[in-house]
Amino acid sequence: MNARKIIVEILDNVLLNGAYSNIEINKQFASNDIDPKDKGLITEVVYGTIKYKKMIDIILSNFVADIGKIDESVVNILRSAIYQMKFLDRVPPYAIVNEAVNLTKETEPNLAKFVNGVLRNYLRNENKNFKVGLRNNEALCYDFSFDRWMIEMFIKQYGKEDALRILRGLNTVPYVTVRVNTCKADYDEVYERLEEEGYDIEEGAFSPEAIIIKKGSAIEKNKLYQEGLITVQDESAMLVAPLFDLKGDEQVMDLCSAPGTKATHIGELMMNKGKVVAFDIHDHKLALIKENIDRLGLTNVEVELGDATKINSKYINWADRVLLDVPCSGLGIIRKKPEIKWNKKNNDLTEVVKVQKEILKNAWNYLREGGELVYSTCTLNKKENEEVIDWFVERNSDCEVEKVFLGKADNVVYNDNGSVTILPNKYMDGFFIAKLKKKESK
Repeated sequence: MNARKIIVEILDNVLLNGAYSNIEINKQFASNDIDPKDKGLITEVVYGTIKYKKMIDIILSNFVADIGKIDESVVNILRSAIYQMKFLDRVPPYAIVNEAVNLTKETEPNLAKFVNGVLRNYLRNENKNFKVGLRNNEALCYDFSFDRWMIEMFIKQYGKEDALRILRGLNTVPYVTVRVNTCKADYDEVYERLEEEGYDIEEGAFSPEAIIIKKGSAIEKNKLYQEGLITVQDESAMLVAPLFDLKGDEQVMDLCSAPGTKATHIGELMMNKGKVVAFDIHDHKLALIKENIDRLGLTNVEVELGDATKINSKYINWADRVLLDVPCSGLGIIRKKPEIKWNKKNNDLTEVVKVQKEILKNAWNYLREGGELVYSTCTLNKKENEEVIDWFVERNSDCEVEKVFLGKADNVVYNDNGSVTILPNKYMDGFFIAKLKKKESK
């Protein structure tokens, strides 16, 4: 199948049907025989078009009276063509226009001339200042390609300077980061093997197990991955497990575990001793966790079906440590899932807080006195982060916050309540971590 046809199919599924960009790309790659160069183009154009949709739509509004009245798939043809002409230089503009017109002829032939006219009009005006008439935060919507409500939320919660850093960070192209499995492998040996195999790599900024892959072939197909010597995990997420004081004989619960990267990290740090129970509400996700456990050669991690919003009496006062990586709005991982920009609404952020509070209340019942709970999210919305922790501590006299300290770094923000926020950049996702301790009764 033609690469640009695949691009539009993916965009339709993501922007019109709510699919995830990474899953749709992988589906297309699995079901079509695609040249590696085309795979690179497809990935770049899909992620880029989704990321810069707001900017592209503002550009299109200069040439189209009402974008809402055009067939949605044709709009995606226009969006992907504008993205390529504005951000890429590997394909001549005339070829991009011709391809877009031909694609339109296949689905909406009566709109082919319209598409041709819009794109040629853009080419004649591509150096125009499309921000003219946009005021204040509307200009930021164009520059960073975010909806206004999200930009204004970040400014309100973080101040203008950090908000701009967040927006910039969420638009970066992420590197892949892997965690070395210290139960099976030596860090230096894995590092050397990756270098020998032609990967452009560097050490992580915080985690002693992290290796950042800046360039190289798909890591999941590498023997190091298949043999369980490494696993893919963002370095922000690697900061969670080491915050627990682990001796190796603890009983640990990970209540919202899929895909199990944090649970397996705990298992590795415990050197295959103790017991980690990884829970998830979905059977198919438990299978994914089990796959990772087996690949990594861990015998101290097991899986169990469980809904974290409902109390499980079997585990009352059972756990020495509880990991709570709660469901969240995901605003910290927009650089990897840019569709989050468009499929989240302000109201969604209020609804998810109720779920987070319910899960945290239940989790506290599983924790023994003297035990530790780490609460984490991959969002940057303070209502899901600091405010949930403050709400919980105020209502539970047996709860105290243990300050998290990760060292000094440009993208680490230490919050007043002892928690920490990681601001996104090309190396790390936006992330939040708080550590709570259950006081021992006197």
